[in-house]
Amino acid sequence: MTKAAVLYEANTPLQVKELTQDAPKAGEVRVRMEAAGVCASDIHVMHGTAILPLPVVLGHEGAGIVEEVGPDVTRVKPGDRCIMSFVSNCGHCRSCRSGTPQLCDTNALTGALQYDGSARLHDEGTDVYQMAKVGLFAETIVAPQQACQVMPDDVPMGVAALIGCSVTTGVGAVINSPAAKVGMTVAVFGSGGVGLNVIQGARMAGASRIIAVDIFDHKLEFSYKFGATDVVNSRETDPVEAIREITGGGVDMAFDAFGAAETTANSINALRKSGTAVIVGLAPVGDTADLDMIDLVRNQKTVVGSYYGSASPHETFDVLVDAYLKGKIDVDSLITRRYQLDEINEGFDALHAGEDGRGIIDFSL
Repeated sequence: MTKAAVLYEANTPLQVKELTQDAPKAGEVRVRMEAAGVCASDIHVMHGTAILPLPVVLGHEGAGIVEEVGPDVTRVKPGDRCIMSFVSNCGHCRSCRSGTPQLCDTNALTGALQYDGSARLHDEGTDVYQMAKVGLFAETIVAPQQACQVMPDDVPMGVAALIGCSVTTGVGAVINSPAAKVGMTVAVFGSGGVGLNVIQGARMAGASRIIAVDIFDHKLEFSYKFGATDVVNSRETDPVEAIREITGGGVDMAFDAFGAAETTANSINALRKSGTAVIVGLAPVGDTADLDMIDLVRNQKTVVGSYYGSASPHETFDVLVDAYLKGKIDVDSLITRRYQLDEINEGFDALHAGEDGRGIIDFSL
């Protein structure tokens, strides 16, 4: 048995209850969760703007300790402290073989079930799905061994949890981009958990100017801690005009860390000639953005998507752990709220209200 937060129906609170949990099968591990981040990607599922089969245990950003391993497990052993990846890449599909394991085809096809097509959680005989094969809002999880990346003992579990998603997604979108150059100017639309890490990534990459854009003054003020040099409140002023004025014509790179038609369009419009817009945030299913095709061609702009840091998450985890231990990125200050598992709905209320930083479920509380 394990205690988990379950979504039974969109637009209803998560229910924390005891579920039956199977033992790990071949290639799988049981992990005792230590920390899990409260992320907007979970909210999309809760609000029905992203679709997962129900009932489902959400949670895709976290860290824990391996308790048990199934047959044929070679990556980890009991006692290993691990950052959890929400893409358990198979290593054999075309995406994996061609160097983009974060886009693993087999992982996407099997979705919220394990690789053999079955569930490991059950509620009185009904299968319960696990978001991204992990479903980290549970005291223990059974997941593929590929979800686990061993980390040093001196990385705190809360920090490791955020490296598992928002830090890798945000920082990785910058440092893994071939368009990133020392001295570049950058605009970041959205100052939430991912946006703050895009800002950190731009600082890490040597950007000369980093402009944070959001609708909340308190979030913009918070962004200065992570490297923003300028801020724009898009409720009070046209962000594209403001960015052009600050930079004398537009930025080299713009990042949509929110994920909406308006922020994507603004990211592209805020670019200088030959600039690059990187779409990082996930928009609701079905959303589209209007693009000025003449602007794209005549000004030779590039628009690119970035998923999970644009590269192997496991490799990026190692880079970011090293950067954290050397003081090059600040992850501790991102954590502004800690909750028990029973308080998880309070955590999502705070996230939806636009509070600063990141909340985590701390399983030690």
